[in-house]
Amino acid sequence: MEEASRPKEKTMEEAKGFVRRVLLFKFKAETAPDHIEQLIKDHSNLVNLVESLKSWHMGKDVSVKYSNEGFTHVIELTFESTEGIAAYMGHPAHLEMHERIWPHLEKIVVIDYKPTPLCN
Repeated sequence: MEEASRPKEKTMEEAKGFVRRVLLFKFKAETAPDHIEQLIKDHSNLVNLVESLKSWHMGKDVSVKYSNEGFTHVIELTFESTEGIAAYMGHPAHLEMHERIWPHLEKIVVIDYKPTPLCN
């Protein structure tokens, strides 16, 4: 218990003001699994094309209680700032990817957040 009451040190991401974007994808039932894999692979290449995008991580849902409401893929992007997200949103590579993936999505959830320490 003593450990929890000590002040937390800021992580490097907190200190630098990094911003993360989490995307939850629910693909349309008619989208073939191999096509979904190719879209995700192509999306991952944005980290090589958009300067403000610092990292890209992806995972597939592994829920055992099926509380995912049909969302099957999660992508987490890291930017140095909210301005970096704005630059990403207007970048031609992102706009092209958006046009390719959007017709295959039934639903998407987007959340932007700044990593922060747990407040006591």
